[in-house]
Amino acid sequence: MKGQKNAIELDGSLWFHKSDRKYLGGDRINLLEKIDDLGSITKAAKDVGISYKTAWDTINMINNLAEKPLVDRSAGGKGGGGTNLTAEGKKVIRQYKTIQEEHRKFLNNLEDRLGDTESLYQFLRRISMKVSARNTFAGTVTAIIQGAVNAEVTLSLKGGIPLTAVVTNGAIDNLDLKVGAEAYAIIKASSVIIGTDLHDAKVSARNVYCGTIAKIIEGPVNTEVDVEIGGGNTVSAVITHGSSARLELKVGGHACALFKASSVIIGVN
Repeated sequence: MKGQKNAIELDGSLWFHKSDRKYLGGDRINLLEKIDDLGSITKAAKDVGISYKTAWDTINMINNLAEKPLVDRSAGGKGGGGTNLTAEGKKVIRQYKTIQEEHRKFLNNLEDRLGDTESLYQFLRRISMKVSARNTFAGTVTAIIQGAVNAEVTLSLKGGIPLTAVVTNGAIDNLDLKVGAEAYAIIKASSVIIGTDLHDAKVSARNVYCGTIAKIIEGPVNTEVDVEIGGGNTVSAVITHGSSARLELKVGGHACALFKASSVIIGVN
């Protein structure tokens, strides 16, 4: 997977906890190693980019939590004092690095088991997109018909379900839309009309999807209706409470969701 465009690589931090407190992690191990190399808290703190006080407080906390001190500090004297790791401190570093190596092997194994991560990458990008519209569908552009001002864009959703949008030619250029490109169709729930027995009806809306009512949330003014239209796609609509009662909508019942092509917003990552 390494080297692939958009490949996902797993990473994680490793911490030892003791007495419900973070005891040792990568940054503290690094500080201990620098103390061992440089023999000075002052020099080690500067090398890892923290203040002397932070380093001193960290060492105090580590020594207090450890069964045996990991750092030995001596001040003054003919040798001018210094700071060194104890045998216990060096042992803990070796143990941490062993666990860290096994942790990395574990993550590498997960990466190998994931295989091709392109679809996972695309999924994570989709769910990270924040929009106020209730209906967001991922699809592939299958056709673009451009007119003088506007263009008709057809997406193929999951299950091969077609969806039509009308956008400006400028939007086609700005989004760099092309046949075969991945795109999103975004429709406000308030733009969706719900009907029943529309198989033979003639309507001007380009997008008509009939399916099964999966959920109804009744409110004093409005009612939210979710219609499963196949292929794992669900269309959400917000209609008036009166319309819901008049249509006698029920979960498990048949219904059709309609929306105009001009009500569809096209987006890309």
